[in-house]
Amino acid sequence: MNTSIHESETIVNSLKEKNLYEQFSAHVIRHLITILIAVFSIGYHGKTVDFAQHSDCHRTTIGYFLNHGKWDEKILETAIKQSVVDIIYEQSKRSGKPILCIVDDTISSKAVPSSKAKHPIDSAYFHYSHLKGKSDYGHQAITVLLSCNGITLHYAIKMYDKSISKIDMICEIAQELPSAPNISYLLCDSWYVCGKLMDAFIKKGFYTIGALKTNRILYPHGIRKSVREFAEILKEKNTVSSFRSVTVKGRKYYVYRYEGNLNGIPNAVVLLTFPEGKLFQANALRAFLCTDASLSDAQILSLYVQRWEIEVFFREAKRRLAFDKYQIRSEKGIHRFWLIASLAHLLACCASSTFHFSEGYKIIVSKIQEEQITFIFHFAQNGGSLPALLDMIR
Repeated sequence: MNTSIHESETIVNSLKEKNLYEQFSAHVIRHLITILIAVFSIGYHGKTVDFAQHSDCHRTTIGYFLNHGKWDEKILETAIKQSVVDIIYEQSKRSGKPILCIVDDTISSKAVPSSKAKHPIDSAYFHYSHLKGKSDYGHQAITVLLSCNGITLHYAIKMYDKSISKIDMICEIAQELPSAPNISYLLCDSWYVCGKLMDAFIKKGFYTIGALKTNRILYPHGIRKSVREFAEILKEKNTVSSFRSVTVKGRKYYVYRYEGNLNGIPNAVVLLTFPEGKLFQANALRAFLCTDASLSDAQILSLYVQRWEIEVFFREAKRRLAFDKYQIRSEKGIHRFWLIASLAHLLACCASSTFHFSEGYKIIVSKIQEEQITFIFHFAQNGGSLPALLDMIR
């Protein structure tokens, strides 16, 4: 039973299962438990004052732990990655299904600092936001998920600080991944479709399925044409019969299949797609690339739509884990905060029998609340006073 209202057997057992007690000192574990209890509490906003409400320490102590504490966050990062690899790769071995490595980035928006600011937040820049359609100031997080047979887990997160390209950052992640036990796939949007990244992933058994910009160059019949120009040629020749009807998740599309070379990418499949009822409408054209030519049109599109899992992750991470609400100034502190949020996501997924984050999150919240109520009950039974309890909470 807990000896303090600021403890949680649920969190303790979860950290022991990940072998973190063997790798960190009691001091580090105590702060990790504090932050994780805060994450799974009502009213959490990712601020140090939230952490202090669940600790005997002042918020500045927890802030120091994140920003300057002498502990190796790489140990935590390695533990998270190893747990995710163990779960996803074992699922692939048992089911025979492909591993999906899903890559994308998101922006944690921050207020633009005044020109007189003495201590502006580290590594914040203007990044183009596709969601807002304009430049947005803040931190850009490069994120990688691993998924197999309906289980999706957060594998890695890196801050893009413009000192190294996004492509190189993802290539580094590809190099550290174990080889896939079955034919597997990298899923990405058009910004990550390039030969260098594809080469890095194919070495580990991952083909690439990604969106293509409509200005990407193809070579139909040896003639250099952009995807958009090629679609116009198909329209002019009225080649409706060359399009197949493909249904993906209940929605129908007209699909034209091109197989051949792209600049820097030999022998790839490119699908030109239009939603049903919008054939040859320029603004409805979407193109997708696949380096596994053995897949059918329906298989390619059905795999690509699973890229949406990363958008779901971003929404849940910002809503539940405060990925974008932190008030931490140092780059090290932000990275550590993201890692602990990633750990919270993993613990929530593992708490659910189906590895579903939302379900697992509710389970852990409920268990912590139950533990706190039980502690208060036994505290009162053993003669504890209300002022003493309130003083403990404060």
